[in-house]
Amino acid sequence: MVKICCLGAGYVGGPTMAVIALKCPAIEVCVVDISVPRIAAWNSDQLPIYEPGLDDVVKQCRGRNLFFSNDIEKHVAEADIIFVSVNTPTKTRGLGAGKAADLTYWESAARMIADVAKSDKIVVEKSTVPVKTAEAIEKILTHNSKGINFQILSNPEFLAEGTAIEDLFKPDRVLIGGRETPEGQKAVKALKDVYANWVPEDRILTTNLWSAELSKLAANAFLAQRISSVNAISALCEATGANVSEVAYAVGKDSRIGPRFLNASVGFGGSCFQKDILNLVYICECNGLPEVANYWKQVIKINDYQKSRFVNRVVSSMFNTVSGKKIAVLGFAFKKDTGDTRETAAIDVCKGLLGDKAKISIYDPQVTEDQIQRDLAMNKFDWDHPIHLQPMSPTAVKQVSVTWDAYEATKGAHGICILTEWDEFKALDYKKIYDSMQKPAFLFDGRNVIDAEKMREIGFIVYSIGKPLDPWLKDMPAVA
Repeated sequence: MVKICCLGAGYVGGPTMAVIALKCPAIEVCVVDISVPRIAAWNSDQLPIYEPGLDDVVKQCRGRNLFFSNDIEKHVAEADIIFVSVNTPTKTRGLGAGKAADLTYWESAARMIADVAKSDKIVVEKSTVPVKTAEAIEKILTHNSKGINFQILSNPEFLAEGTAIEDLFKPDRVLIGGRETPEGQKAVKALKDVYANWVPEDRILTTNLWSAELSKLAANAFLAQRISSVNAISALCEATGANVSEVAYAVGKDSRIGPRFLNASVGFGGSCFQKDILNLVYICECNGLPEVANYWKQVIKINDYQKSRFVNRVVSSMFNTVSGKKIAVLGFAFKKDTGDTRETAAIDVCKGLLGDKAKISIYDPQVTEDQIQRDLAMNKFDWDHPIHLQPMSPTAVKQVSVTWDAYEATKGAHGICILTEWDEFKALDYKKIYDSMQKPAFLFDGRNVIDAEKMREIGFIVYSIGKPLDPWLKDMPAVA
């Protein structure tokens, strides 16, 4: 029986291993993590992450060929294939701070594997890592190998949160990078055989190690670039009276471009886009390619610009001040169908409004008050470091309240900001909401989820990103 062990029970390790266990009943899969509460949650009825379909998969396999444990060394020693899915946060200090990936956790994982291994192992990079990480890991393993043979593979994940289980069941591609040696190719085949249990052969791509590592960063950079491109056009649409939805639809009809990732919004979030681009920028700089680095930096600059542009619209529309005004924020997660708030645009928007002394009331169907308060109190990139390195009990932001009901959040508010495209926000009774608000009542749609004309008929003053401006907004300066 092949034994697989995965280090790291987070958004990548947990769902990926659960699907491997489901699709490969002959393989024993164990997910290990140093966090006792996290493993306890994986073994309970309340899983530590929300992902549609995940509960089902875990319940079918847990205790049969899927196990969650804190006994890391035992399972690493017994495994044939070890997936390493530990954090690679952005460095907050030292060389490359604010851009480079911090490989501390990766290195300690590699040293631990070398320490406890008694038999040959295939070590698979599952976390997103900078190009050439495999080389560093390889050096640590071979210099501490005690005669054991380690093969390093890169197998980046391309999951989208909210559709991760579907993505795992029917991936666009599975990418496996390995050394171009007989041993390396044998290891590639062993991992390919695992995926071949359910993924068609022509969707399993094999490359050299560096191509696999770079493909992950490049894919995220290209996706983020599309969002920044359409967001840049959204600003021009507002200035000229064009409608960004119509422009994006027309552009997306070109078969060379395609329609996906062309929705204008308040900006992209999530744990990878910004981090991976910064990583790419750093690697380009280190390799003497400043022009390439600057090109990718611009994708992030447009994203930051879009968020500050949104905040400026809110403040300037409301008589140039939101001081003491209640602003309802609908949606805090970085996108719908996930509880993940890492790098969500909502953090920067809320901080911008708080800077002008607004009182904010937030509703999100999947994010807890504790998480929201934590996110608003933390410094950039702190979220990516282990809990014990984060501020223990960040002081609550007093001007922020969190409710469990959209109607409660909007009651008595001067304005509403929609920052996540949850389906339920389309179905709210906006007439009821309007009646409970201060007048004039403002609605700022950062995701273009509502029908602006219908809202205007109710009486709202509406701002939708990239759409023709309400006459009221035309008289207000767009940039403070």
